[in-house]
Amino acid sequence: MADTSLLSRLLILPPPAPAAAASLRQRKPAAAHSLSSRGRRPRLAVQAVAPAAAEEEKGGLPAAEAERLAEFLREDLPHLFDDVGVDRSAYDDRVRFRDPITRHDTIDGYLFNIRLLKLLFRPDFYLHHVEQTGPYEITTRWTMVMKFVLLPWKPELVFTGLSIMGVNPQNLKFCSHVDIWDSIQNNEYFSFEGLGDVFKQLRIYKTPDIETPKYLILKRTANYEIRSYPPFLIVEAKGDKLTGSSGFNNVTGYIFGKNASSEKIAMTTPVFTQASDDKLSDVSIQIVLPMNKDLDSLPAPNTEAVNLRKVEGGIAAVKKFSGRPKEEIVIQKEKELRSQLLKDGLKPQHGCLLARYNDPRTQSFIMVKKIRKMHG
Repeated sequence: MADTSLLSRLLILPPPAPAAAASLRQRKPAAAHSLSSRGRRPRLAVQAVAPAAAEEEKGGLPAAEAERLAEFLREDLPHLFDDVGVDRSAYDDRVRFRDPITRHDTIDGYLFNIRLLKLLFRPDFYLHHVEQTGPYEITTRWTMVMKFVLLPWKPELVFTGLSIMGVNPQNLKFCSHVDIWDSIQNNEYFSFEGLGDVFKQLRIYKTPDIETPKYLILKRTANYEIRSYPPFLIVEAKGDKLTGSSGFNNVTGYIFGKNASSEKIAMTTPVFTQASDDKLSDVSIQIVLPMNKDLDSLPAPNTEAVNLRKVEGGIAAVKKFSGRPKEEIVIQKEKELRSQLLKDGLKPQHGCLLARYNDPRTQSFIMVKKIRKMHG
């Protein structure tokens, strides 16, 4: 199957932490994520380390100890799946580990699970932030991207969520680690919903194997993803409607050599059609330019119908859907995504962007769509 997407703009999501932004990687199309917790929302709402005196009255961690443990996790967890590994001296021998499909009750079982994931999935782990969320509890937010190397098509699996780290009051070591996935409602062990989410991501899914803008998935829910994009360049022309191909020959003509120096430029994905108003009527069609280009090195267009510009990137919400991208379907999907974002407390701006990873004239049976909303 091929791929298509739709973007609009977000106002309230914070930029990714510097460590996350530095870790942006190129990925093939993906699917779903938002920045609020699921399942344990009331408990996880505490987001600041309380003053030491208040914590001591509760019998909790003094502020200095809480910050020491949080800083340890910031430095240690990025080594979860590399050759350095985690520092086991910071964990109790009896560590209660739970995620929706796995559980262990010792430090050896916990480390075995890490080694198994490393062997089968070659994970990349991105830590977004760490904070105290209870008297003896520290919570992290993360993204984990895994490639299942045992299957010939090497599917990529993406999980985002929270790790709730319990601290033993006696020795101030971590004694529990409970993972909450953003993509499911039932995070208890054993979750058939969680198992289903894993199998869903193992399906065969292919898009053109050419360059596409990099992004990092910050949160993947059952309905959409929240992504962080760095800046990229586009060539654009005036379009007629979100699902149309008007202007496509102008932008492809530019990259095929109809420019001031007759330079041919490598094709990339996706083809965007962007609506910048609330009625989705002011439309342009765009092609992403290679990441090794900059505006100063690109040849000038031969016609005023074509424009080159830099997209500043930022935070985007993305929704995937299948079937032919008829105008009424795309508009309905945009409304669904907007509604889901508002329900989750996010504030999308007007407009949207449909991203197709094949020629807009490609037949429907090899098309898949996504909807995105971008900041910036």
